[in-house]
Amino acid sequence: MQCRPRCAACCTAPSISSPIPGMPHGKPAGVRCVQLNAQDQCQIFGQPERPAVCASLQPSVAMCGDSREAAMLWLTDLEHATQPRRPHP
Repeated sequence: MQCRPRCAACCTAPSISSPIPGMPHGKPAGVRCVQLNAQDQCQIFGQPERPAVCASLQPSVAMCGDSREAAMLWLTDLEHATQPRRPHP
C-alpha cells in the first residue's frame, strides 16, 4: 500500500520519544512533526537522522483505513493503548 497524499497522520498522531531534527526531545502525540513540508511530505525521509520508529511505520489497510481521519483515529487509539500505565496513588 502507498501512503495517501497529504495525509501525514503517522507524522502527527503518535508521540515520538527519539530526537528529530528541529525537535530534539521528540514530539508529543497529536503534534505535527516539524519535518513535514507544505505538501505533508517528510523532509528527512530515507535520511539517517529520521527516527527508527518513523521508518518502521508502514502504510497498511488496518492503519490507514479509507481516509486521513480513519488513520488519525486508529493511530490515536494505538497511542493511548501503548502508554505506560500510571500507578494509582
